[in-house]
Amino acid sequence: MVGVSFLAMAVQQVPLTPAVVDGGDGRIYLWVALGVGVLALVAALMLARAVIASDTGTPEMRAISDAIREGAEAFLRRQYKTIGSIALVLAVVVFVGYRLSPRTSPYALKTVVSFLVGAVCSGLAGFTGMYCSIRANIRTASAARTSLNKALQMALRGGAVTGLVVVALSLLGVGVLFLFFGGLEHPQAVPYQLVGFGFGASLVALFAQLGGGIYTKAADVGADLVGKVEAGIPEDDPRNPAVIADLVGDNVGDCAGRGADLFESTAAENVGAMILGAALYPVFGVKGILFPLIVHAINLIASIVGVFVVKTREDEDPMHALNKGFYVTSALALAGFAGAVYTMLNGPQVQPLWLLGCGVIGLVTAFLFVWITEYYTEAIYRPVKSIVEASVTGPATNIISGLAVGMETPAMPVVVISAALLLSYYFGVQGLAGVAGISDYAKGIYGTAIATMGMLSCAAYILAMDTFGPITDNAGGIIEMSNQPHEIRDRTDKLDSAGNTTKALTKGYAIGSASLAAFLLFSAYLEEIKTIVTDKVALAGGYMPVGWSFTNINLAQVPVFVGALLGAMLTYLFSSLAIKAVGRTAQMVVKDVRDQFKENPGIMLGTSKPNYARCVNIVTGAALKEMVVPGLLAVGLPVAVGLIFRHLSSSYQASSALYAPGAILPVPAIGGVPVNLAGAEAVAGLLMVGTISGVLLAMLMNNGGGAWDNAKKFIETGQYGGKKSEAHKAAVVGDTVGDPFKDTAGPSLHVLIKLLATITLVLAPLFV
Repeated sequence: MVGVSFLAMAVQQVPLTPAVVDGGDGRIYLWVALGVGVLALVAALMLARAVIASDTGTPEMRAISDAIREGAEAFLRRQYKTIGSIALVLAVVVFVGYRLSPRTSPYALKTVVSFLVGAVCSGLAGFTGMYCSIRANIRTASAARTSLNKALQMALRGGAVTGLVVVALSLLGVGVLFLFFGGLEHPQAVPYQLVGFGFGASLVALFAQLGGGIYTKAADVGADLVGKVEAGIPEDDPRNPAVIADLVGDNVGDCAGRGADLFESTAAENVGAMILGAALYPVFGVKGILFPLIVHAINLIASIVGVFVVKTREDEDPMHALNKGFYVTSALALAGFAGAVYTMLNGPQVQPLWLLGCGVIGLVTAFLFVWITEYYTEAIYRPVKSIVEASVTGPATNIISGLAVGMETPAMPVVVISAALLLSYYFGVQGLAGVAGISDYAKGIYGTAIATMGMLSCAAYILAMDTFGPITDNAGGIIEMSNQPHEIRDRTDKLDSAGNTTKALTKGYAIGSASLAAFLLFSAYLEEIKTIVTDKVALAGGYMPVGWSFTNINLAQVPVFVGALLGAMLTYLFSSLAIKAVGRTAQMVVKDVRDQFKENPGIMLGTSKPNYARCVNIVTGAALKEMVVPGLLAVGLPVAVGLIFRHLSSSYQASSALYAPGAILPVPAIGGVPVNLAGAEAVAGLLMVGTISGVLLAMLMNNGGGAWDNAKKFIETGQYGGKKSEAHKAAVVGDTVGDPFKDTAGPSLHVLIKLLATITLVLAPLFV
């Protein structure tokens, strides 16, 4: 994913020794990684069986849980049919596009196969994770009748199924394709053929996150507006017809959607780092290519240990126990990472300590992103407190304060990202300083790649924490709706509060990993275009200037400026479409809830049950319909920009001025005419500015929405008048505004960032 020959042009031929090139001893690492991936799936299966074998509570509890399960499974079946249809159409487009170019024609079938495998694995990761989570909710609710610790462990182990399956399928998908494409015989060539895997994963992740996000927030907003605001009934009150749809939404958005999202992140970095390893094959041999697979194998082992050390006391905050598991996982991941660096990234003149430092930078970046997200979304800190205080004077000041907090949130993360990139780049240069024949740029980029792998080295445990959130949220709803004793609801409230925090932290982690990789992905596209142009000129017998590089993207050129504008516009238009989709679907939910209250007065009296299935069906149909347009916009715009500008006159380029006959051209030329790079340059502008804009906007929405949510929850603890006070009513309005920010547009944006990179890399041959 980080480019089909990202560093190949930056690495000159290095004299190779048999010890370095053979790498026979390194091949065992592939089998080790695949073995750990299989064992992780076995561990996930055992966890799932243990969870499912647990007690399911009372008949009333089971009736509610069954309704949630049926709604979630029905939605996912319909959603994956829609995504599958879109994926098949795109597979045909990719195949035809690759066949049209003599350079890429031999790789058409393998690229499409890797694309489809990536899409299937991504969908499977989301489905299997949700399969367990919608069964773990009732078991967690039942365990809460016994003790807080049992409920905590039940929810986390249910979430761990998602984490282990996502990372294991990413590892196995890439590893098996590498093996079957002949990676052990041709280790330098095969990683470049896996780019489609990342694209397939990105495509499914975007639609899964977008569709699930529209569903969950439309149901949530609709349930709150009529239930809390109009009818004055509590959250998760069984009289609310939208309450089951709301609980279903937690699963399809936060389990299936986030599972596909982080699958895409791990898959993309696996492929990208393997391509970097192929470019540096003269230095590390095959072990450098297989290094990212071993890192994720270590990730799986460390995360399993981290999950099993989590336990809590009845009077303890569950977040303390979850954090302990995170610290144990991080420590084990760091130790394993160090062992992998010193074992695999060795060679003449290589200094592994500097390369290990890159991994440490990635881990530290993960910790800082988690802490920054917690600072902006937890009620004990200034940002949320400012929103709470603003709620006293009404909804308008609440919204003003919440937006201000959201706009403030990108500042610290941007400083962290900048420092991480600068330091890891420098460490990469120092670690490979003694290696001849490689540019400092190539060394530095490799350092940033190791930092990104370091940040993702705890991904399985992080995802377990994320899935813990909807499981505990559902468990609280089941306890509330089945009228269990108050002390049981107190336990699930503690878990639900911790779950809200873990969901916010995971969003910060996901956007952090996307941000750290952004520079890599943009550089990848530039190097890919350079390689395509070089091959095209050589095939036509044209002229290639010595030292020419497609790295100076000039904003003074009209195509680049227009592409940059369109890239920034895309992130805002995409967010607008996603948020409006939530609004339109929520209106349908509000109308249905109001209609049911009018049609059946016995609902509010508690003498008859609402029609939950009708509301679930309305949200399902609307969410799936609404996700298509913004999803196709994200896929289609970069392709349209590249194709349109490719066929426009080359006079749009500043470099296409007339040259005197016989003059030495500063740009590649065929038959004395400069190669038209307008399409490739316009896409470069779109990718660069779209990535920057998307990162900042996603941070604003994720953290701003989380702050609004926790401001409401803080007031509900009894502060500033508590529930039903004027401050609480204002906070509910702010939370309703923030819901589509943090659970629909924000998470979908950081998938969009990675999708832009993967689609431009896969379709780069069409732009030149």
